[in-house]
Amino acid sequence: MKALSDFFDMGGYAVYLWPSYILTLAVVVLNIVWARRFLARSREEARRRLAMKTGTEASAAPTRAGEVT
Repeated sequence: MKALSDFFDMGGYAVYLWPSYILTLAVVVLNIVWARRFLARSREEARRRLAMKTGTEASAAPTRAGEVT
């Protein structure tokens, strides 16, 4: 049990290290979330532009490669 306590104490630097780890994790998670949102918006915009160009409805455009809804 002492080894686990020593690990979480990080040699007395836990007060500096754990917030850094948490902040880094938060930035990575937010980066993934924002990238996925941007990708979804970009795909929708591409579908909308393609539908306008071809004169079809956006719902007829494929949602993924080869998949039709």
